[in-house]
Amino acid sequence: MKDDQSPDSLEKLLSDMDSPPSDKNAKKRAMNLAMAEFNQQHNVKNSVKRNIEKNNKKNTQGFSFLPRPISNFLTASRMSIMKALNNKLFYSGVATLSVAVMGTLIFQQTYQAPIDPTSMTVDESVHLEEQPLSFAEKKKELGRESKDQARLRAEVEKRIATTAPVVSEPELFEITSDTSQIQPLVQSAAPVKNKRLNTEAGAAASVEIKADSQKLLAISSSPIQAPDILPPQGYNEEGRDKFESVEANPIKLVSEEPVSTFSIDVDTASYSFVRRQLNQGVFPQKSAVRIEEMVNYFDYNYPLAETKAEPFKPSITVQPSPWNSGKKLVHIGVKGYDIPRAEQPRSNLVLLLDVSGSMNSADKLPLVKQSMSMLLDTLHPEDTIAIAVYAGAAGQVLAPTPAKDKQTILNALNRLNAGGSTAGGQGIKLAYQLAEANFNKEAVNRIILATDGDFNVGIRNSEELKGFVERKREQGVFLSVLGFGQGNYNDQLMQALAQNGNGIAAYIDSVREAQKVLIDEATSTLFPIAKDVKIQVEFNPSTVSEYRLVGYETRHLNREDFNNDKVDAGDIGAGHTVTAIYEITPKGAGVSQSIDSLRYQDGATKAVQIDAPVSSAISEYGFVKVRYKLPTSDKSTLISQAISTDQVATKELAQEAEFAGAVAGFAQLLKGGKYLNNYGYDDVISAAQANKGADIFGYRTEFIQLVRSAKTASLIK
Repeated sequence: MKDDQSPDSLEKLLSDMDSPPSDKNAKKRAMNLAMAEFNQQHNVKNSVKRNIEKNNKKNTQGFSFLPRPISNFLTASRMSIMKALNNKLFYSGVATLSVAVMGTLIFQQTYQAPIDPTSMTVDESVHLEEQPLSFAEKKKELGRESKDQARLRAEVEKRIATTAPVVSEPELFEITSDTSQIQPLVQSAAPVKNKRLNTEAGAAASVEIKADSQKLLAISSSPIQAPDILPPQGYNEEGRDKFESVEANPIKLVSEEPVSTFSIDVDTASYSFVRRQLNQGVFPQKSAVRIEEMVNYFDYNYPLAETKAEPFKPSITVQPSPWNSGKKLVHIGVKGYDIPRAEQPRSNLVLLLDVSGSMNSADKLPLVKQSMSMLLDTLHPEDTIAIAVYAGAAGQVLAPTPAKDKQTILNALNRLNAGGSTAGGQGIKLAYQLAEANFNKEAVNRIILATDGDFNVGIRNSEELKGFVERKREQGVFLSVLGFGQGNYNDQLMQALAQNGNGIAAYIDSVREAQKVLIDEATSTLFPIAKDVKIQVEFNPSTVSEYRLVGYETRHLNREDFNNDKVDAGDIGAGHTVTAIYEITPKGAGVSQSIDSLRYQDGATKAVQIDAPVSSAISEYGFVKVRYKLPTSDKSTLISQAISTDQVATKELAQEAEFAGAVAGFAQLLKGGKYLNNYGYDDVISAAQANKGADIFGYRTEFIQLVRSAKTASLIK
């Protein structure tokens, strides 16, 4: 402190300094330091005074009652000097004290271990409630509050008041086979309120599933919020996205393995997730890229089936490979029969919504609510919707309600808040219980699970969940999965659930994507026209030396699975399109094989074409067979078609195949481009631009921009 600074200026300086909230322990430590400093300065002052008095006595000459003038002058001078010295020591002490107080408070706030509200006993919670600190007391303890502090405090208090509503005490109910008769089962104990934490001890809803009675408990229609403390807005655990990592399909010799068998896939989650990453300037991880889902994200103008009795027929196109000169791409396209609205079956839907703490983000639960609201517009008035949620426990929010009661359904959605752990396994069990209680054999009985896939309570083992979903599928209740958010997105589990639940897996990253999945493609999302669809291709060793299936790594089936109706496969919804692409190496095309022929095998055609129709081997690259079941049948139907060497495609089919090839090439580039030869992002852009067609919804134009983003991201990844 400068000598010319007054106490008022020091007080102003101290009052303008920001200080943390008061703490009793910190206050005690600060007071102890202050008292120690005060005592030290007081002792110094007393010592100086005693020395002056002692010196006065020594320096007084003559009679004690008549001191000399010179002595008086010297004494007065010394007193003046010491007074100035005392003032300087005093203000220096005050400054030191202020620094000590501020340092102590900052140290306490920085290093004090945070209180975990969930670990508190009831007594501790009550203690906090019984001893609130008013603003006046805080001001009295810390001194004057600065303008910045006041503004910050007001903002915090406003945010707490608007974002954390007090949880009302839930009742627990038993769900019987008749959901209209829901009776109270458990009366919870009177809660101990804790305003500071904005929770109620004992307000956590729990689900008790008894093995003998399979009773499930549900939360009433009061505001739904899990008991755990909410994480901050934008909650995101980076690096926890989970994708199944698989090796790309290898090139195979036709002479050794002429038959390829796989299950179809109509999921689109991979494309949406990759798009989100690239739009954020992030190059996606390779395991997030599934080539077949990238290709099947787009609708293709394949010939449409005329009746639902024969819901589709394959369309085959053969074109030169854009990334390997001399090789060819065989496109197998399927477009499902599109059910007119008047013929659509009724829907019995259960919305199973994740309201755990990990969903507390703008791109998660709020987007879920908006997406489900959009779905309501596609339903018939007589369709029914039930809503179940799960967080620390699972509960029913809305009993099966006709879609015509739209406002009732919207009110139930709007009451949802995120918080708590993630009892996904319990939630799935509850959803199936609700679907079965309102089961309609003439309707589509489907559960729509909306989640980020982060299951951490209850059943978490994917194999156990898959087995449970598979058993329920056989009873006529299907499961579709909609993924939201990123950071802890569990794609691997969601894919497994959808595949075993006879449903789709889609990823919704925006309102526009919700529009595509739940409105534009509502019939394909909700209404299956064929199930257990399998494709088997037999290649002709007289005309083809090698082949490679582009994508579908997770959909591989054994050869004998094709004719086994007990083996599950993919499903096709109304109007869905499915595309599969093989890259083949024709014989006699002057193209070197990627795999050398075996020395001790003649590579002839002795072991092939056993069950194929008799035809000229020289005119066919292979033979395609498709098996499927109608939604209500347990017996499969077979359709087949040859792949001709002189296959002539219409201009429209050729254009669709070219665009699909561009998407497949792009997906392979994102995965490293192992099988691409001198093929890059500019080639993808050129092919897509030339073959995007009418592009009514703009998805193909968006794809071209996405490739440009990937090209930029690849330079800095």
